[in-house]
Amino acid sequence: MTQDPGSPGMQAAAQFDELGTAYDTFSRSPFRRYLEFPTVLSRLGDVTGLAVLDVGCGSGVYTRLVKQRGASRAVGLDLTPGMIEHARTIEENQPLGTEYLAGPLPEELDGVFDVVLAVYVLPYVPDHTELEGFCLQAARALRPGGRLLALPANPGLRRERDYYERYGFRTHGESSGKDPDPVTLDLVYDDLDETIAAWTWSTGALETALSRAGFTGITWDGPLVTDSGIEALGKAFWKPYLDCPHALTLRAHL
Repeated sequence: MTQDPGSPGMQAAAQFDELGTAYDTFSRSPFRRYLEFPTVLSRLGDVTGLAVLDVGCGSGVYTRLVKQRGASRAVGLDLTPGMIEHARTIEENQPLGTEYLAGPLPEELDGVFDVVLAVYVLPYVPDHTELEGFCLQAARALRPGGRLLALPANPGLRRERDYYERYGFRTHGESSGKDPDPVTLDLVYDDLDETIAAWTWSTGALETALSRAGFTGITWDGPLVTDSGIEALGKAFWKPYLDCPHALTLRAHL
């Protein structure tokens, strides 16, 4: 398979090849159920009747969520064959009408989508060339007036090893002070214990790359916690994350 200039590099993507089940396990965590999913879906807005491309779809969690929320078409795209195989198996067993593609975006899908969703994709883009490639691919996939929602790493995230541990993961490693800035991510929810190499990007670097690809109206937002999440775990549980989230919501449109 050839490397897609709009997706994380082969080396970065290879670390996810066997993690489909692990990602599904993490999807059951309170962090994702009470904070991440509600945040992304709230910022995404109504997708009824829209065509949505889920770039870096992984095990297909968001591809399925947008389809369940009324998207007319939900396509998951990922460079990692193992993840795509896992997502297709779920679709076969629990049919929703989602589609999954491994590798680059096919030319026949240029300009097809109303929305491009990219959750935790940018943290695995390791250099400026691939960052610009990702932005160009997102623009190529969208119809005029289409929009992008991404969840990049917060460049100011905390690197104390245990700061985010209560939420099911750890971030650690010395900051280089450069773009991109490497950070190590450990997923440590339930019996899950996986380590992943990632990068943070400054807001300036991301905005520049998006602007060069034709995006405008770039906005940043922090996370939301549901009332049920506060009721279940209390405000004190969520406060450290809300004070310094490890990821932010980025929105832009063509």
